[in-house]
Amino acid sequence: MSAETFPGLTSREIAALVGRVSTDMEYPDESSMLAAAARAALSSAIEPGDTDAALLVGAFGPLPTLNAVIGDTSPQSVRAALRNTGSPALPPIDRLRDALDRWRGRLPRAPLHAPLERAARLGARLVTPEHPVWPTALDGLELGAPLTLWVRGDPARLARLAQSIALVGARAASGYGEHVALESAAGLSDRGFAIVSGGAYGVDAAAHRAALSSGQVTVAFLAGGVDRLYPAGNDDLLQRIAHTGLLLAELPPGSTPTRWRFLMRNRLIAAASNATVVVEAGARSGSLNTAGHAAQLGRPLGAVPGPITSPASAGCHRLIREYGAICVTSPDEMAELAEPLGGHIGGGESGRLAGWVDG
Repeated sequence: MSAETFPGLTSREIAALVGRVSTDMEYPDESSMLAAAARAALSSAIEPGDTDAALLVGAFGPLPTLNAVIGDTSPQSVRAALRNTGSPALPPIDRLRDALDRWRGRLPRAPLHAPLERAARLGARLVTPEHPVWPTALDGLELGAPLTLWVRGDPARLARLAQSIALVGARAASGYGEHVALESAAGLSDRGFAIVSGGAYGVDAAAHRAALSSGQVTVAFLAGGVDRLYPAGNDDLLQRIAHTGLLLAELPPGSTPTRWRFLMRNRLIAAASNATVVVEAGARSGSLNTAGHAAQLGRPLGAVPGPITSPASAGCHRLIREYGAICVTSPDEMAELAEPLGGHIGGGESGRLAGWVDG
């Protein structure tokens, strides 16, 4: 499980390549640059939220894990090495075999450093846990934390996540939902909060637009690569966010959005923000999945009530009635959720609400 350099490239070549996708604040040393390059390669082979991959990276480091994947390392050897590290988690041999086969089948046929080259051509940046601007709030996901963040926009803006609120809701939002999202995002922006959402139609788009109009940083987490602007109808909006805010993805450029990746993207929205507010949600809205992730993390969760006759607000009402979300009706009340002593998941219902993370 050892590795001295990145496969196929010298340390100097890796330093030059990582430098092209780094920020003004560079990776601190050669070891961190090699780790970042290994994470970039692994991100092409590993689906979001793969806890087996996170276990190996945490135990061995990114570069030894990459070499184990591209080499002929047996699952028995991997398990023995895990035991030697004192890891409390020792997956069965069959599970490790399936994981290694899965990752090996997804490695790019192009050179392992292809994601770095693609990002450099796009002008995207790579931020990993080895980088000084890595948003440590994501570490709360533990084995579910992303291996990498691919960034469009100035990575220095990641610091704004330290005072941020996620506004999420239905794609097919009503006029009421879009109005509340606009007013909420504008009011929170005026109070100095960065606005986090998913770049989708409806509530997401309204929240992003209001933050942009207020001159505040807004952050959109994408389900594919940062070059795959989805939905296409929000292309102009997402380009504006890239210019003055941040587009973030854990998958490398070129990756295609899928249903699973949208669901897993939601955990990043919940983890990166100080609080999550569901503005409008029907009974089966995907934003309930984001609420479930916030509940699992123990992060403050709010929901905006709507007309009792509106199916578009049925999900919000259920969050408040059955799952202890805080009823919020103004930017001031939303801001209170994000205060250090403000907001909580009431009623001890976070375990039940977390069932929504499975979609």
